[in-house]
Amino acid sequence: MKSAIVLVGGEARRVNGMEKYFFRYHGKTFIERLVESLRPVTDEIVLVAKDARQCARFRKFEGVRCVRDIRTGIGPLGGIHAGVLAATGDVLFVCACDMPCVSGPVVERLFAALDDHDAVIPVWSGEMIEPLHAVYRRSALAAYLESHESLSVRAMVKSLDAVYFSVEELRELDPDLITFTNINKLEELETMENRNGSSGKE
Repeated sequence: MKSAIVLVGGEARRVNGMEKYFFRYHGKTFIERLVESLRPVTDEIVLVAKDARQCARFRKFEGVRCVRDIRTGIGPLGGIHAGVLAATGDVLFVCACDMPCVSGPVVERLFAALDDHDAVIPVWSGEMIEPLHAVYRRSALAAYLESHESLSVRAMVKSLDAVYFSVEELRELDPDLITFTNINKLEELETMENRNGSSGKE
């Protein structure tokens, strides 16, 4: 069984406290686009929010579960921890909520590359990796998250038996690799919208 874990619990400091998952791109919110992309390629979708109040924002999404952080204030690892405990799949796709263009076929390719490994991590040239657009074996993450000193996602990845999957091998599915586009600033969203001629935020 395959699960998707979408981290929605960040403080959104880089966008003046605005909730990035409700920004709109091509007429749909980021979270709507993510759910639509992930439904066909996973068996369940788990959203991880910072608290119950934030979880309530996603009640309209049928068949999507929202859980809240158990370990708070530790960044993405806290969200991954809660997601791992909530997910029922043996393998997980983990992504951030500020990636409105995640490609279902790309996610399928990453799942297919897992084999007997702990993780499949997309990698650019050099050491730039995409640990929040990656596939993991749930048991391996659960074992790591039981006891760890570092709060770094990169340190977590280094502890695993990971396959580093070149993004160049994904261009046949996503020529411009827009699946990895993430929006950290309002200006970046405005640039995307101006380029594609649609409205900006809800």
